[in-house]
Amino acid sequence: MRNASHVRMIHLLVFGVLVLAGTSWAQQRSPIADEIAKTYGLDSFGQIEAIRYTFNLDLGKIKLSRTWVWEPKADQVSYDGKDKEGKPVKLTYLRSQLGSQAAVVKEEIDPAFFNDQYWLLFPLHLSWDSSAEVTETGKHKLQLGKGSASRVVVKYPSVGGYTPGDTWELFVGTDNRIREFMFHRGGSKKPTVVVASWGDYKKAGPLLVSLDHRGTGDGTPLRVFLSDVSVKLVGSNAWVNAQ
Repeated sequence: MRNASHVRMIHLLVFGVLVLAGTSWAQQRSPIADEIAKTYGLDSFGQIEAIRYTFNLDLGKIKLSRTWVWEPKADQVSYDGKDKEGKPVKLTYLRSQLGSQAAVVKEEIDPAFFNDQYWLLFPLHLSWDSSAEVTETGKHKLQLGKGSASRVVVKYPSVGGYTPGDTWELFVGTDNRIREFMFHRGGSKKPTVVVASWGDYKKAGPLLVSLDHRGTGDGTPLRVFLSDVSVKLVGSNAWVNAQ
């Protein structure tokens, strides 16, 4: 289904994938980080028992879909998609036991999970990822649309995680909603620039989510959209669809 170059391109989209829970120090952080995260439902995240969604990518010749269920309290992940050979895969694993999982989980599935989850929940990571430096730089012209917005730069440490040194430039409206972002991949690999809009906002339970992102990845037309998004709240067996 995907050759080696396609796999590398997919990895370009694993934005800000850092394992930060054990970090004992914090970078400079503007108050805007928590303000944005709260706009997207940070204070209510404890009500979430599970999140279900399908990540869809259209990047030139690359088209794929991956379906996930994440249970954040247990940090359990269920995956329904394909491996790099195009073979169907369905599995469930605990991230606390990642070291004992099969290679396909450690090398393919878990990096894909982080990538896709960041597209859905990145605004919450502004608060969760305490080692990221967050700086507000004033009004800047939008990259894709008309007008201007507050530019918030999120820079990750140069070590640790799947793609260290990543930088996100967020263009944020007066309502603290992200309107666009520009991503620069860090590390020693070939530089990558992705620019995309944040549109089709909906509420999934207490969470605010953007379901449609359109722009370019290294000059190639890019669309990432999230479908079948729903949440299950603590104490309930019912899924609440984004609407």
